[in-house]
Amino acid sequence: MPGCNVCAKAWPSFSVARESGRATIMKMDESAKKQLVQQISTWANALGFADLRIGPARIDPAAQARLASWLAAGYHGKMDYMARHEALRRDPTQLHPQTLRVISLRMNYLPASTTDNWVDQAWETLNRPGQAYVSLYARGRDYHKVLRQRLQQLANQIQQQVAVDFPDMDYRVFTDSAPVMEVELGQQAGLGWRGKHTLLLTREAGSMFFLGEIFTNLDLPMDSPTAPEAMHCGTCRRCLDVCPTQAIVAPYSLDARRCISYLTIENKGAIPVELRPLMGNRIYGCDDCQLICPWNKFAQRAPINDFDVRNGLDSASLVALFAWTEREFNERLQGSPIRRIGYGPWLRNIAVALGNALRDSASHQAAIMIEALQAKVDDPDPLVREHVAWALAQQPSGAT
Repeated sequence: MPGCNVCAKAWPSFSVARESGRATIMKMDESAKKQLVQQISTWANALGFADLRIGPARIDPAAQARLASWLAAGYHGKMDYMARHEALRRDPTQLHPQTLRVISLRMNYLPASTTDNWVDQAWETLNRPGQAYVSLYARGRDYHKVLRQRLQQLANQIQQQVAVDFPDMDYRVFTDSAPVMEVELGQQAGLGWRGKHTLLLTREAGSMFFLGEIFTNLDLPMDSPTAPEAMHCGTCRRCLDVCPTQAIVAPYSLDARRCISYLTIENKGAIPVELRPLMGNRIYGCDDCQLICPWNKFAQRAPINDFDVRNGLDSASLVALFAWTEREFNERLQGSPIRRIGYGPWLRNIAVALGNALRDSASHQAAIMIEALQAKVDDPDPLVREHVAWALAQQPSGAT
């Protein structure tokens, strides 16, 4: 989901007392705390983060109840780890003991070269059957690596700053890689509000950003949580209506089993037959609920080049990507989040898109697609064979 050269300042002492074997941070001068937070924000900005807020190391009981209901409904699909680690999600201190505060940060991911009409361009791509659609966030470098490295840099800077007076500072960084309720923690810290599509939204940048957290035992002053009157979805339901598979079953509730992002990324098996025609040319993730959101007219460009488009993934044809060998897949997508799904699911996703394209393509385009699919009819992976067979069955009656 950027080092810096900042002048160090001398901070008033931090004091620590031991209580039942835990590090307890004693009261310190409020002005010194505010100074420290200002410095942390400066460092974060220099590292490419757009905003930083501080909240409590707890999850609101209402949010815990929503998580329990979501799991009970089976909306997590085959993501068994969601249920397995429910207790850790409900209580950040179980995930990292001694945590007092959660520093929530966001980093914008639209490439610097993004044009002002990027939303229109995305819709145009989705309406070109032979062209592959890859979610905007996944066209560049793997955000897990980018954010984790920069969060680690920021945490190291904080630790170095307070090392003399507070040697017992403890922390752990996260970004979509552990049982952390990132959106809820961000909302509690005032970073934004949960939109009806379940993503975090801000008036300044929409939802086109990654989230990251630093769990720490520093007793930092907290920001105010996002108030109900500051949640600006109102009566809008565009994200619910535009979802190709109707995965947003109600405002703020997503059935992952129907979500194209889940189907093309998290799902390791066959894609349900009834959902395949609804996927169009989306081969990795889906942006529809964000493209339609009015707040994303304020989406901001990334100040770093890590998320710039690689491998022409903003304009690649399905046939060209389907022709990649496994070696090409691994080499071209080195450092990309896409590589995580593996070669088989990659071909599975493209096969479905090719099948959907066959129903809408001119005869000369269809012939090229059929040839590409027939080349993998006997693929050694049964997952690929199944979806290739389905795709070929989608060609118009009488086609050869």
